[in-house]
Amino acid sequence: MNLSTRQMRAFLQVARLGNFTRAAEQAHITQAGLSILIREMEKQLGCRLFDRTTRVVTLTPSGRRLLPVVERLVTDLDDVAAQLGAEGDEARQTLRIAATPLVSSHLLPQVFNTFRQAHPQVNLRLFDADLRDVEAMVTAGDADMGLGFFFKAAAGLERTPVGRFHLMRVASSAEDADEAPVIGTAPWSALRSAELIGLPSGNPIQKVIDQHLMATIGRADAQRPTFNFFGTLISMVEAGFGTAVMPTFALAACRRHRVRTDVLVKPKVGLDFYRIVKRGTHETEAMQAFVATLEKALPALSR
Repeated sequence: MNLSTRQMRAFLQVARLGNFTRAAEQAHITQAGLSILIREMEKQLGCRLFDRTTRVVTLTPSGRRLLPVVERLVTDLDDVAAQLGAEGDEARQTLRIAATPLVSSHLLPQVFNTFRQAHPQVNLRLFDADLRDVEAMVTAGDADMGLGFFFKAAAGLERTPVGRFHLMRVASSAEDADEAPVIGTAPWSALRSAELIGLPSGNPIQKVIDQHLMATIGRADAQRPTFNFFGTLISMVEAGFGTAVMPTFALAACRRHRVRTDVLVKPKVGLDFYRIVKRGTHETEAMQAFVATLEKALPALSR
């Protein structure tokens, strides 16, 4: 026996209406097609389900026994289908984004605000975590996308550049943050006599910085004081503990402190900012719209 949902729905329509013609109309099939479905069902069950006369169609005793079972099966199926559909709609309308702390606190609030104004139906969720945890969340499916400086593509993830930042010098300043110039320029040679502080040497961004320090001024200061987060690093610069090099994505955070920021030139070094997703992920309209908003906003946030 292999009853189809189409057969069961046809059986319910005839049982409820007691008429093949009206049941066929409501099922949007021909009366002949409806009759075939019922006959096939009766053949599989090995019994008659309806007594037919010229005027009325009634359930047989076998049909009456079958009716509550079929009603329950079809109702349960419809309920589950509706729930799954609602969950799918909610998933399509919820966008989960994982990003590193400074990106989360200083870049994304403005982007989120712009996006929500244009797409109020999308529920945005932000998870701030370190770079490895961002990758882990996207890999596990706990986040729809991750944002950060991913210099290497991790297994199972696809990365796409969505913006570009440059390395800058951050030095203490006696001027108030709101009076300081937006951003200037300085050659790498200006760091030759500076007391440098930075991120731990194993940090991917710090590795790039150290490569250019060695190439331009012949020093990377392996013994320099280090801090795990850009926010801490900026505060330590403000307090006079030294000078730091970091990407211009930290500009928004720097403007909250009494520090001077200068893009390093000769050479000017760019770093790609990436979006990562799980390989094979179907990109929803919400994901595409958010990336478009992000790509439009990032240039203004890096100058």
